[in-house]
Amino acid sequence: MKLDIKPEVAEALEKGEAVVALESTIISHGMPYPQNVETAVAVEEIIRRAGAVPATIAILGGRCKVGLTHEEIEQLAQTSDVIKTSRRDLAYVTARGLNGATTVAGTMIIAELAGIRIFVTGGIGGVHRGAQQTMDISADLSELARTEVAVVCAGAKSILDIGLTLEYLETQGVPVIGYKTERFPAFYSQDSGFSVPHSLYSAAEVAEVLAEKHLLGLSGGTVIANPIPDEHALPAEEIESAIEESLREAERRGIAGKEVTPFLLSRLGEITGGRSLAANIELVKHNARVGAEIALELAKRMKG
Repeated sequence: MKLDIKPEVAEALEKGEAVVALESTIISHGMPYPQNVETAVAVEEIIRRAGAVPATIAILGGRCKVGLTHEEIEQLAQTSDVIKTSRRDLAYVTARGLNGATTVAGTMIIAELAGIRIFVTGGIGGVHRGAQQTMDISADLSELARTEVAVVCAGAKSILDIGLTLEYLETQGVPVIGYKTERFPAFYSQDSGFSVPHSLYSAAEVAEVLAEKHLLGLSGGTVIANPIPDEHALPAEEIESAIEESLREAERRGIAGKEVTPFLLSRLGEITGGRSLAANIELVKHNARVGAEIALELAKRMKG
């Protein structure tokens, strides 16, 4: 297996200590340089300060890396040939010795191989608007149905059909837990207009549920929906208007498939004058704090 685990991560896993996985698509495809590097480094530091060990995941030279050096993060941030890597791409990228930035699905797979149970990201993928015609449904959702990694996120990206995304998760039996909220967040906004099936109000409560799920032998992941802090949230009406404008432009330009999300995020940044990027950075940092707290609580229970 082409799996390289950074020594500090390997040591923490061996001791049963808290480890938090982080994706790398946000570095190579989700944010411009240098904000991508600054955010990646800041998020790792937030996790360390909380007492957990960060493990940013990517593929470099065909090797699955669990934990990156600063130089490797810089490489991902500034190299143009990095492939956005989901489940379907993993074998190709590793077999060909290529560089890959892992999506939510790709990160979950490698995290599970390494033995990491908590993963922090910005927002999960989901059912795209108009999927009734395009069948454009993110592999993140099917991965959540099969891979036992809990994903701390600010809900689903606002550009998606969130109602259908929640229906898909329910059909696949994926638990969706609102963290200190009864409403499912929509990435830049705290409320998507949909409720969550379950709400929990502390990291200890979330860890208890995750540990029980493991004991019951229930396969698949868990969505822990953690709303963007109020002071960094964008008005839902404003972001919806910007999304609709961006979607129309993507359609005119023939942008489809896995290129849609990076394009839309970039256009939203332009339309909002950079405020969507600032919100994205803050929600990822907030998720990191919560994810580290949950990882610490879960480590206590799994040791016991």
